[in-house]
Amino acid sequence: MRAHQIMTKYVTTVTPRTTIEDAANIMLRCHLSGVPVVNDEGSLVGIVSESDFLRRTEIGTERKRPAFLQFFASAGKLAADFVHERGRKVEDIMTRDPVTVTEQTPLSELVELMEKRGIKRLPVLSGKVMVGIVTRSNLLQAVASLAREIPDPTADDDHIRDRVTRTIQATDWRPAGFQATVRNGIVHLHGVIFDDHVRQATIVAAKNIAGVKEVHDHLCYVDTYSGFYVESPEDMKAAS
Repeated sequence: MRAHQIMTKYVTTVTPRTTIEDAANIMLRCHLSGVPVVNDEGSLVGIVSESDFLRRTEIGTERKRPAFLQFFASAGKLAADFVHERGRKVEDIMTRDPVTVTEQTPLSELVELMEKRGIKRLPVLSGKVMVGIVTRSNLLQAVASLAREIPDPTADDDHIRDRVTRTIQATDWRPAGFQATVRNGIVHLHGVIFDDHVRQATIVAAKNIAGVKEVHDHLCYVDTYSGFYVESPEDMKAAS
C-alpha cells in the first residue's frame, strides 16, 4: 500500500497569519493534534502541532532558565524562544520545512520516517501542491482494514473512495477528520461526529455511490459538553 491509498485528502489548514488563538480553536474543534500551514499560493510552509503550544506565556509555561544557563545560551536562541513563547501568529511557533512524502511513498517508508523523526503526520505533496496528509490514525485504520482480511484495493476501489470522500466533504455536516477506506467495494467510514443524525447521513451518502456493496460504520460520537467518547454501535457490537 502507498500513501495515496490511506491519506486524508481534504485537509484542514491554517495560514502563517492565523492567530495562535484561532489555530488552537480549530485544532480543538476538529479534534486535530496538528495542522499544515499553507501560504496564499497554497504551498506548504510549515506544520503547527500541540507541542508548539506547550511553552506559552498565557499559561505560565515559558522557559525559566537559571541565570548561569542564560549566560551560556546564545542571543539568537534566547530571542527565538521569546518569539515562540509570546508570538501572536502561527508563523511565530510553527515548524518550518516539514518532512513530506509523495502519493507513491510506500507505507513502510512512512512508518520509518515517523519513527526516526518522531513525528505524527506527513503532508503528501504532488509537486509543490499538498494533496493530502498521512497521520498515525490513517495507519491505524489501514491495520484495522487488513486485520479484517479484506483484499488489497483495486483501481475501482480508489475511484469509489474518491467519490465517497468528495461527496461527504462537500456537505455542511461532514464528520470531523473524515476518512473512508474501500476494499472490494466495501466501504469503511471513520471520523468523529457530534450528532447521531450525521452518522445516518454519512452512511446514506456512501450507500448512494455507484459500486458500493456494503458500508461499515466506525464513526465515533463525541459529546460536545462532556467530551464523552463513544465508539460506533457496529464497533461496540464487534468488541462484545
